[in-house]
Amino acid sequence: MHIVLGLLAAIVTILVLLSRLADAGISLGGLNPFLWRRRREWRQKYSANPLFSLEDPLALAGILALATAKADGDMSAAERQALLAEFETTFALNARAATELLSSSAHLYGDGQALRDHLDRILENATGRFNDAQLASTLELLDRIASAGGDRQREFAARVRATLVPSAPKGTWA
Repeated sequence: MHIVLGLLAAIVTILVLLSRLADAGISLGGLNPFLWRRRREWRQKYSANPLFSLEDPLALAGILALATAKADGDMSAAERQALLAEFETTFALNARAATELLSSSAHLYGDGQALRDHLDRILENATGRFNDAQLASTLELLDRIASAGGDRQREFAARVRATLVPSAPKGTWA
């Protein structure tokens, strides 16, 4: 019986000491590997660039259109109005929704460095999200924007097309 009482006293002492450490601001919960993994995953998701986790095809198409228009530098007011008109006709949006799409795309685009450097990784998640009609419409939109612009815009549109449309395997008929 005296062993059981000694064991209970040791457990109570440990719990009291842990409570006092917690009151002092020292938590031993950080030693839990499962908690550490959950916190790390949440931190990575929270601090990651939102371009890499886009799931909406409309938002991705808007960002790609904006990136194509800004491939050779900033847009002028006339280019902005032309892009808004393209959004309204291509995506069947009203003027307010087209403006919201453009502003959210501009916010996500930022300085554009992440999109230019990691275009493959960003579009990797999107390849299964577009249906055939959406993909064709997006590529036509990018081609129209690129044809009105310069060489850099055409190169960017070609890069997007090469990433989104997988090329047919080359081989022989034999």
